Amino acid sequence: MPLSSIFHQINQSKEPSFDKLREEMVQNQIVCRGIKDSKVLEAMRKVPRHLFIPTKDWNEAYEDHPIPIGEGQTISQPYIVAYMTEVLQLQKTNKVLEIGTGCGYQTAILAELTPHIYSIEYYAILAERAQNTLQKLGYTTVKIKQGDGYEGWQEYAPFDAIIGTCAPEQIPESLIAQLAEGGRMIIPVGDRFSQELYLIQKQNDNINPTSLLPVIFVPMLHN
Repeated sequence: MPLSSIFHQINQSKEPSFDKLREEMVQNQIVCRGIKDSKVLEAMRKVPRHLFIPTKDWNEAYEDHPIPIGEGQTISQPYIVAYMTEVLQLQKTNKVLEIGTGCGYQTAILAELTPHIYSIEYYAILAERAQNTLQKLGYTTVKIKQGDGYEGWQEYAPFDAIIGTCAPEQIPESLIAQLAEGGRMIIPVGDRFSQELYLIQKQNDNINPTSLLPVIFVPMLHN
């Protein structure tokens, strides 16, 4: 079935069962694990996670685990999406760089908090698919490009916040350089099976890293 037809059917039915599952996801996976930011919680309640994954996996859309989206990539578990978003402490005027668009779900959560989202995806097929989904859901201000996340997006730098949804073995210098003074970056760092999620803060041109928790993300690919 064409994606446009799927969206039409969902808009007609309002998908009450998915609304209920989304609310249960927020309460049972996110609120109970300490996420308090009301704007983040509202975004998690609003964005239809199932529309960002293959229809065959819709029955798992609101469960607490990653789901494959093609090209060896995954959509992150809901709690991690909420956690990383809360750590950024976004304001409506903030400009955000996302490394690893994937299916666009994290992108949509960010776009609920600020319209100034710039996202880079390594795989062209995923970048195009995410752009189409985001456009259909009304996130028309998001800018996506296919490219190498290691390079960042110098054209729109500096960024008030940077979020990495894939893990480099070391934080690329280009991303540190493109982080604005007073900015915050959250990114997983490490090899394929041993990673730490870091918060990087830039103050007076000094970089202050804080290790937050162990994680497992797909690797950040580099040309």
